[in-house]
Amino acid sequence: MLVEVRNLVKRYKDVLAVDNVSLAIEEGEILGLLGPNGAGKTTTINAMIGLTKADSGEIVIFGKNFKDHELEIKRDLGVVPQDIAIFEDLTAYENLSYFGKLYGLKGSLLKDRVEEALEFTGLLDKKKQYPKKFSNGMKRRLNIACALVHHPKLIIMDEPTVGIDPQSRSHIIQSIKKLTKMGSTIIYISHYMEEIEGICTRIVIMDHGRVIAKGTKEELKAQMTSDERVVVELSTANYTLIDNIKKLAGVKDAYVNGNELTVISQKNSKNLKGIIDQVSESSVIMSLNVEQPSLETVFLTLTGRSLRD
Repeated sequence: MLVEVRNLVKRYKDVLAVDNVSLAIEEGEILGLLGPNGAGKTTTINAMIGLTKADSGEIVIFGKNFKDHELEIKRDLGVVPQDIAIFEDLTAYENLSYFGKLYGLKGSLLKDRVEEALEFTGLLDKKKQYPKKFSNGMKRRLNIACALVHHPKLIIMDEPTVGIDPQSRSHIIQSIKKLTKMGSTIIYISHYMEEIEGICTRIVIMDHGRVIAKGTKEELKAQMTSDERVVVELSTANYTLIDNIKKLAGVKDAYVNGNELTVISQKNSKNLKGIIDQVSESSVIMSLNVEQPSLETVFLTLTGRSLRD
């Protein structure tokens, strides 16, 4: 494992912000960290990068205990904070050069890495410009470039696409996919459920300081339902059809609303062919949809709150 967090606890007076959180992150994966505001996500991440001191628990990164090897570990971390952390009175090139030097880069290697990070984030042609003239999307991309300039093994991204235009968001998402192909490991925090679904190989959901669910998006969705739902738009519908559908193996209920037939079956009933055969005998199928639970549904079911609560 690249990262192991074991029984992490953090209190702020009477508030238990992180309650025995344990995480394991494999090399090369994108771990999505989800949770309502106040769930403990940021506190957990801050403990992992040394901004917050945990009350108890253990953090092991790159096989080394964080408490004993903090500076050594930090050299291979890249952090993209939610609040943009760049210098607006330095050019884009000077920003990257500054952060590169902090990580010990110098000479031709520093120059190469700065140019590479600017090109990777689509800002090479803006290298002599000042960020105060940039759009929010360009500032976010520069923020990411600063976190990548030293080629970190682990990149932590906290809401990297907040408040930006669709073009910049698309560029950032594509860049993240490229990073993993290049061997990077990423912890990704976002309020945008579609981003988590689209890029994360595994997801951890936190609430009230605890990990309440984890797995791939398919595993999480599978936990949330014992039913399968098929919705068929018909040219015509009749009650004889409903009676025949209800006789199929695994069917729990079937009903018609206008020309729309809904069939609810037990999970893994494998009766879709039977449904289609029955419908085809008395009607023409205009459309058919096998509904799956969304990650949003999973989240709301587990937490009882929306992502921004």
